[in-house]
Amino acid sequence: MQVEWRLLRGAGMSEIYEAAVDELFSFVDWVRFASSRFTEAQLFFGHGTDNPWDDAVQLTLWALHTPFDRLGQVAHARLTRSERAHLASLIQRRINERLPVPYLTGEAFFAGLKFFVSRDVLIPRSPLGELIENYFDPWLTQPPSRILDLCTGSGCIGIACAFAFEEAEVVLSDICPQALAVAQRNIEFHKLAERITCRESDLFGGLAGEVFDLIVSNPPYVDALDMANLPAEYQVEPALALASGADGLNFTRRLLREARQHLSDVGVLIVEVGNSWVALEETFPEVSFTWLEFARGGGGVFLLTAAQLDDYAAVFAE
Repeated sequence: MQVEWRLLRGAGMSEIYEAAVDELFSFVDWVRFASSRFTEAQLFFGHGTDNPWDDAVQLTLWALHTPFDRLGQVAHARLTRSERAHLASLIQRRINERLPVPYLTGEAFFAGLKFFVSRDVLIPRSPLGELIENYFDPWLTQPPSRILDLCTGSGCIGIACAFAFEEAEVVLSDICPQALAVAQRNIEFHKLAERITCRESDLFGGLAGEVFDLIVSNPPYVDALDMANLPAEYQVEPALALASGADGLNFTRRLLREARQHLSDVGVLIVEVGNSWVALEETFPEVSFTWLEFARGGGGVFLLTAAQLDDYAAVFAE
């Protein structure tokens, strides 16, 4: 423990953190300290929390190997010196490297499920989780037999769908091999290897001849202006999973052109485009997109049926 503390001092820990390790002892002391430092540093929040206090709680619980439902029991617990030194190091990394907490802990939660994450994937935060928890009601007329999670990243959307539809076969596809390695780890963690497979694919390029009843996608959709102005916490995420051209629609245009040949006649396509929804409506003013609403906030998610994709085939082909 003393060795770890000497190394931290040697790594340039500032006096305020050295004093904290010496003077702060309880769990709540460290949450308060971390929250104050996060506020002072003007960090950005949006990867599972929206304020410095919750960010500090999440980080401190993880560092102490304590589940969230035990928060009340550990609030006034005393930390060992080694635990305090470890927390001081994590707090400094959160500030100095602008790393969101899930990248520090290596885990995130989506649709009530735990997922491993790394900097090869986006941190799960899509409003699609609410749809999955509600079994896509009322948009699906029957449970899907085959589901595609296009641009899967960590695999969180497709894996959550597999829990919602226990008879469905699920395919997770992504262009990035490193992301698929994370997705495969999550498949194995949730013991779903019998029903879920990973495919390396640039959009539908690696899915020739495959047809699905439900295609769900959280693809790259950030436009060039927004990419240039992203907070530092978003800039540490993989640009490949975020950027999609000048108007944010490079990927979505291709998706709309090609999706129908991979969708069954009763199939549904659901795509998140975030703030690029305005550009999408302006690009395709004749298309009647169904924009989904969310009780827990979020938006920019559209739905099209297979029949609608047939109706607008000529429009999307232009």
